[in-house]
Amino acid sequence: MTLSVSPSGTCALRTLCRPTLSRAEMGLLLGMAALLVLAWFGPVLPASEHQHAFADQRGLWGIPCALDVLSNLPFAIAGLWGLVALRRVPHGMLDAASRALATLFFAGLLCTAVGSAVYHWQPQNAGLLWDRMGMVLPFAGLLGLAAAGRVSARAGGATAGAVLLAGPLAVVWWAHSGNLWPWAVVQLGGMLVVLVLACVPRRDGALPLHLGAVIALYALAKVFEGADHQVFEATAQAVSGHSLKHVLAAGAAWPVLSALVTLRNSSGRTV
Repeated sequence: MTLSVSPSGTCALRTLCRPTLSRAEMGLLLGMAALLVLAWFGPVLPASEHQHAFADQRGLWGIPCALDVLSNLPFAIAGLWGLVALRRVPHGMLDAASRALATLFFAGLLCTAVGSAVYHWQPQNAGLLWDRMGMVLPFAGLLGLAAAGRVSARAGGATAGAVLLAGPLAVVWWAHSGNLWPWAVVQLGGMLVVLVLACVPRRDGALPLHLGAVIALYALAKVFEGADHQVFEATAQAVSGHSLKHVLAAGAAWPVLSALVTLRNSSGRTV
């Protein structure tokens, strides 16, 4: 017995097997490529000579730079809370890609809490390297969730993978050359991608993640980071801008947590 395929059948088979990109996926791919070019050919951005000179140097309970260290606890709380909330979402209510990306995001928050606390205990370049490495994980999970919710599940996985590759490379390059530009592109360029995706309608059945709230909290955190000393003086040295930056950045997990609660509640109403 022989199996023959007509020319038209061969063309149809090739069409089915060929990995085609949607317009949204192509746009996301081009945007990521543009950021790669910008990171590679951009200017040299040296780190500040005072990058470790945080405003609040006070110790507490034997902990140096205590508030900058302890203000990382919200990252750990949000990470643990998120992992528990994720387990309570029925598997049929969340696709496998979004579940994996959310797991990466919340587990990454735990790594961020540890890395940042260790760095602020004794601020120096070696600790800062691991601090930034830890930050890559939740950043990859968040960008992946944004792409999965607004473009496609495979776009979410590809975006997270790109950040997991580009982020550590940018950190290593900074440690080797002192050039902070690629890391700045990963951070700020990534949030620009989230901002653009926030303008794209959410896919049916996707995690109801409010990207606008994520962007607002992240932007506010960066403002307080830059105003570290000014906030410390404005609050009569009660709290520094950098400590508040940690709290606000951890607060960016709230929209993801809220989306999971909304999803779980909707599953309960449909039962």
